[in-house]
Amino acid sequence: MKRINLFTIILILLLNAFITMALINKYGNKTPETDTFVSQGTSQPSKASSAKRINSITEAVKAVEPAVVSINVIKTEYVRAVSPFGLGFFDFFGSIPLLRQIESIGSGVIYDPKGYIVTNAHVVSGATQIKVILPDKREFSGTVAGIDEIHDVAKVKITGNNLPVAEMGNSNDLIIGEWSIALGNPYGFLMNDSKPSVSVGVISAVNRNFAARQDRHEYKSMIQTDAAINPGNSGGPLVNINGEVVGINTFIFSENGGNIGIGFAIPINSVKTILAKI
Repeated sequence: MKRINLFTIILILLLNAFITMALINKYGNKTPETDTFVSQGTSQPSKASSAKRINSITEAVKAVEPAVVSINVIKTEYVRAVSPFGLGFFDFFGSIPLLRQIESIGSGVIYDPKGYIVTNAHVVSGATQIKVILPDKREFSGTVAGIDEIHDVAKVKITGNNLPVAEMGNSNDLIIGEWSIALGNPYGFLMNDSKPSVSVGVISAVNRNFAARQDRHEYKSMIQTDAAINPGNSGGPLVNINGEVVGINTFIFSENGGNIGIGFAIPINSVKTILAKI
């Protein structure tokens, strides 16, 4: 009887040892419960899900974004102050001239590694001081290297090393309905951030012509897009799905100053021709 009990005990111990070794081989030093808890507590997005978020638009933005700059401008304007009392010095001339400094902001894109930036003429016209800020937060003093007031194109020069450059595309083969990406620095003073904003739409129309304006600007063969363009976007690039600059964002139609999805850009082929002349 004692032998039978001893044999049974030994058999139970061997069975327990076998089960323990099997669990160790399957789960390592952790119990199944511990593995489940760790897995739930440290769950991270898989690489597959991140890869799905990368598409042609994100790749296009990645290609051109480093070359999109903020152009901060100080302009000096004359204003005439009129005496509220009609007395003294004012009576001889009606008013006296006063100087006033105005700060404004626009956008631009570096198109030449030597430091040449294309923007709109109305962004830098009359500027007494130009500060160019890159997305990597580097700041440079800029000078107007050429300007065409009529066609609203200007080039600004900065001096720096390892400057990012955007690739110029071809605006002659645009397709109505293809993706368009607008980059720039709308309301940059409020955001205080050198990174450009991105908005996405489509090419709504091409070859839009406009009558001469009071500011003497002439806009011919303009690209129309519904990608959001707002104050501060002027001079920034309109980009295609390949990350190529196909236009320079210039103005919008709006009843209240906000974006309503009708924006216009100067075709980059026209811009290239103008840059070669100024």
